[in-house]
Amino acid sequence: MGDGVVDLELDRAHSARMYDYYLGGTTNFPADREAGDRTVAAFPHAPTAARINRRFMHRSVRHLAAAGLTQFLDIGTGIPTSPNLHEIAQREVPHARVVYTDNDPIVLAHARALLHSSPEGRTAYVHGDVTEPEALLAAEQVGATLDFTRPIALSLNALLHFVPDDGAARDIVELLKDALPSGSTLAIAHGTPEFDPEGMARVVATYRAAGTVVRVRDRAEIERFFAGWELLEPGIVSSHRWRPDPGDGSEHHTAAEASSYAGVARKP
Repeated sequence: MGDGVVDLELDRAHSARMYDYYLGGTTNFPADREAGDRTVAAFPHAPTAARINRRFMHRSVRHLAAAGLTQFLDIGTGIPTSPNLHEIAQREVPHARVVYTDNDPIVLAHARALLHSSPEGRTAYVHGDVTEPEALLAAEQVGATLDFTRPIALSLNALLHFVPDDGAARDIVELLKDALPSGSTLAIAHGTPEFDPEGMARVVATYRAAGTVVRVRDRAEIERFFAGWELLEPGIVSSHRWRPDPGDGSEHHTAAEASSYAGVARKP
């Protein structure tokens, strides 16, 4: 953080704090709530979609940890909301190591909540932006926490739709994939217009008015992010349909409510 004062940018809405607002969190401010309310007015399913994406993260991390993954890199972490990724992973594997990254200074201010690792494991936080993936990977905390000779589970949950340029988004994902060894995994949840085109068009317009450009993508575009890796069953599906837990209520949700695709793939 340095010795200077961190500008928390509370006068403008930030996607991480809007997401926190949708989830019923308390780390959001008038600009975030105003933009969030406009989004909900345009797309009433927004809070449900946020909860569906959060539950996909929980399920995918739990599955990967149970399958033997012990290292996790979560880019676009968002405001800490328990259970956080390391809590899910360390329930399965107490010695799991997790690195969180986000570009919101508010997340940095609350990062201590992400650092309550199990005694056997370790967590770290890096303040950085996915649009500068080389800098993220080169951060001291990343190298000190993760062993890049062993598989790493990369999580890009509800993040890539905030990288509107298709070429830049693909380049970022490919750079990150190239840095990971065989056996690593990539988990993505990504907004799509396929299930409610009009509603998602209103969401995109609302975010743009709040100063954030969003690019929702169709299934084929999202599948390209996984190119060269082996998709785990059931492939790329609506977020609430990725390995739902029995009795978790997923059957009561619709694809239009989720308006997001999700998938997990493994590097050969």
